[in-house]
Amino acid sequence: MQLFWLRSDLRLHDNTALAAAAGRGPTIALYLITPGQWRLHDDAPCKVDFWLRNLRVLSQTLAALNIPLLIRQAPTWDQVPEVLRTLCQSLKVAAVHVNEEYGVHESRRDQAVARRLESDGVSFHSHLDQLFFKPGSVLTRGGTYFQVFSQFRKVCHSRLHSALPRLVEAPKAQSALTIKADPVPVAVEGFAPPSQALRNLWPAGEDEARRRLASFAEQRIEHYQSERDFPAKPGTSQLSAYLAAGVISPRQCLHAALQSNRGEFESGNAGSLSWINELLWREFYKHILVGYPRVSKQRAFRPETEALAWRQAPEELAAWQEARTGLPIIDAAMRQLLETGWMHNRLRMIVAMFLTKNLLIDWREGERFFMRHLIDGDLAANNGGWQWSASTGTDAAPYFRIFNPLSQSEKFDREGRFIKHWLPELAGLDPKAVHNPAVLGGLFGVASYPQPMVDLVRSRERALAAFRNLPTRMDVASVPGLDSRPLSLAALSSRTK
Repeated sequence: MQLFWLRSDLRLHDNTALAAAAGRGPTIALYLITPGQWRLHDDAPCKVDFWLRNLRVLSQTLAALNIPLLIRQAPTWDQVPEVLRTLCQSLKVAAVHVNEEYGVHESRRDQAVARRLESDGVSFHSHLDQLFFKPGSVLTRGGTYFQVFSQFRKVCHSRLHSALPRLVEAPKAQSALTIKADPVPVAVEGFAPPSQALRNLWPAGEDEARRRLASFAEQRIEHYQSERDFPAKPGTSQLSAYLAAGVISPRQCLHAALQSNRGEFESGNAGSLSWINELLWREFYKHILVGYPRVSKQRAFRPETEALAWRQAPEELAAWQEARTGLPIIDAAMRQLLETGWMHNRLRMIVAMFLTKNLLIDWREGERFFMRHLIDGDLAANNGGWQWSASTGTDAAPYFRIFNPLSQSEKFDREGRFIKHWLPELAGLDPKAVHNPAVLGGLFGVASYPQPMVDLVRSRERALAAFRNLPTRMDVASVPGLDSRPLSLAALSSRTK
């Protein structure tokens, strides 16, 4: 008997571990409910609900192939080895198949499971699936992991061009087993289901993910580069939640993009090329998790930035979290996050820079808040994006590059359509005033909208001064313990434990 252990790979098609298991004999599937671990990792309730909804669809798909889906529970990953061992013994499982996951806790979990099972004679097979290249296989000439995306991308382009990863065939129906599938729970205690409106934005199932990919590749990818930065336009793929949960694979996305661009990686349609680069950014950040595991532990990629004098400003943090900053583009973006579980990528950069630069609040506060609300929350991408914006990460924006939210708003939401959608109290303002209602002095029916919580010019200077006072990388190397000293945020996230 083969056991396919589902994690972030909730699909039938192009699923490496599932195909490998089914190719070796009768197969059963398993999903583990681990609410304590999900809380430790700040997984959003809407994301947990998305997992469960996709599991219910996948369970029906697997049932049509006579592959039963079993559901087991464990508080945290610490109990998983024993849960797997008990199940394998009771069902006489010969081998367990998984698709690789990354991050310190994920790696430790799988190593512990493999040791426990192999001591009982059960083989453990880990397959490359959510990446194009196995971490450690794309290195610099010096044998180290890349720290600059453009260099990483160049190597990936060359390898993909010479050997495009193939799509894995879905398994065929097997003979019926006597093992019955378990019902997938509708909800998990501690993770309140989201609104039906949010659910409607993110329908579950592999068919929906493939429909979105086909629609994007056929109708919008051509204009992706020119329209992706405008939040009021449908310029993005809306696939991030499906990729994060593994409802669709990066290989399927790459094949669709290349098909729309006649197989070209370096020429042809700019939109297709730009979107392929986004797939490689996703790849890059996951390689960073493996090559530089400190970022999986709530540590800055650039050690010298651990000495930054972040401000303790709980009231200002709360205003940012609750969309009360008095800067419309920031507040509109935060309302989009709170109501939909998603935020446009350009806006993620704007709100992150505002928190870390204008408010000078630790990027870890923002990273954690995003993970607690994002339906597409992914440790590697979320951490990479926040550290980029905070100028603490790999390939980061220079510390002196600080987005001005007003000019960003005027550039990317010129008519204020996005702002007015999420801040209807500003719907009556003209396209110029909507970006900064403070210029009206509380007139024209916007007296209830707060004044800007911070002076953008002065706060920018404050951030520049804080960064200028940082030690150099050479100084950091000469100060023992600076990269590992305790953080005030250590109690906030399991990723520090």
